Amino acid sequence: MPRLLVVDDEKAIVELVAYHLTREGYQVETEEDGRAAVDRATHETFDLVILDVMLPGLSGLEACRAIRQSTDVPIIMLTARKDEVDRVLGLELGADDYVTKPFSPRELIARVKAILRRSAKGRDDSGEIRFPGLEVDVERRSVLVDHKPVNLTFTEFELLTILARHPGRAFTRDELLVRVWGEDFYGDSRTVDVHVRHLREKLQEDPQNPRFIETVRGVGYRFSGQ
Repeated sequence: MPRLLVVDDEKAIVELVAYHLTREGYQVETEEDGRAAVDRATHETFDLVILDVMLPGLSGLEACRAIRQSTDVPIIMLTARKDEVDRVLGLELGADDYVTKPFSPRELIARVKAILRRSAKGRDDSGEIRFPGLEVDVERRSVLVDHKPVNLTFTEFELLTILARHPGRAFTRDELLVRVWGEDFYGDSRTVDVHVRHLREKLQEDPQNPRFIETVRGVGYRFSGQ
């Protein structure tokens, strides 16, 4: 039974989300502030964290940053529909997806299921991917660049694996959205751009001169193992 942590200071939203997720068969834990969310997410095992942006004590964005420093647990951010900046910042800080308020329980459940499906698939996958200067152990979900370990988020790892398994192939942003985030993802192509930029920053010293992930103008991205 997947274990989820739902964090929101609006009691009505917490109860609504917890009710519908519990009906779907998930074990749901709840918190109302950012500091408690960070403490639990970093000291307990969860399969997914649903994190509101506006939280007392420590904002959802700050909590996302803190959680991401110690774990790659998937994170869904809850943001206000008008706050596009918060959605982008959430992705910048390592969130895997976002849902805008007001939202329907059906939409949130679809997002949760999509991420958990990806997570389960990732755990079941195996094998190694090797290129000069890069080693990816899919089963252990570990990455070495020039023999040094690199910490990637769940989504960054999925994105790298898909690209590296098909060196030289150009993927459109929409293809990557479907493969990594799922067909029911409601976001746009900027989500891919944000995660590719993060990957470049982690995989090489100079992100402006891509070593592994190249931009294909007018198309999207491809992996180069040269």
